[in-house]
Amino acid sequence: MAEPRLQLLGRDGCHLCLTAAEQLRPVAAEAGLEVVDVDVDTDAELQAEYGDRVPVLLLDGREHSYFTLDVPRLRRDLGLR
Repeated sequence: MAEPRLQLLGRDGCHLCLTAAEQLRPVAAEAGLEVVDVDVDTDAELQAEYGDRVPVLLLDGREHSYFTLDVPRLRRDLGLR
């Protein structure tokens, strides 16, 4: 199974994570993609790697943005205008 194109790594109660999700969803929908939410606190490896450095957006498995979503760059990387 292919890795999801967009993964948003975050945690419950994170206001920056909520903001990133609100910004990400319309862009993902425009691109015809779904966002997979990943709670870093449910996986010890992710918790160790990302700690308090959330939210993190992964695009095609690579780190794209963290703390704040770089919407113009994401739109460009997804081929949107």
